[in-house]
Amino acid sequence: MSAEAALAELVGAEATLAVAESLTGGLLAAEFVAVPGASKAFRGSVTAYATELKGSVLGVDQELLAARGAVDPDVAAQMARGVRLLMGADFGLATTGVAGPDPQDGQPVGTVFVAVSYRSEGAEGAESVSALRLSGDRATIRRKAVSAAVELLLSALEGKPVG
Repeated sequence: MSAEAALAELVGAEATLAVAESLTGGLLAAEFVAVPGASKAFRGSVTAYATELKGSVLGVDQELLAARGAVDPDVAAQMARGVRLLMGADFGLATTGVAGPDPQDGQPVGTVFVAVSYRSEGAEGAESVSALRLSGDRATIRRKAVSAAVELLLSALEGKPVG
């Protein structure tokens, strides 16, 4: 599946998207903005590479970051929710993980979490997180994380069970 397909679904639903990235460092946003007409649904992105920015910019709980580090499924979910709320989007999509070459926060290289947050019946909305164990070099892990994030968004848009 592709960013183009996800954007078409968003436009069809009259919905918007915002992205929060860590290990992908802007690649996920670039995947969407490479599609002509992306501005019809894509609101913007935050690359919060430094752990403290996940808290101060995206609203990730500081105690959670201190206890578990940035490579955590709950951090991914809070990043997705935070960017969705920050940018007034219907969907928030987030990536966090370890691309290498060294482990981080006690997590091995290839540990990645992608999350989607979306408005739902509940006031807070809903989040879904996928935990991934990716292989390859740094560039490969980052590209695979982007693909997984787009897939997760498409699943949420299509109403499939995600997580």
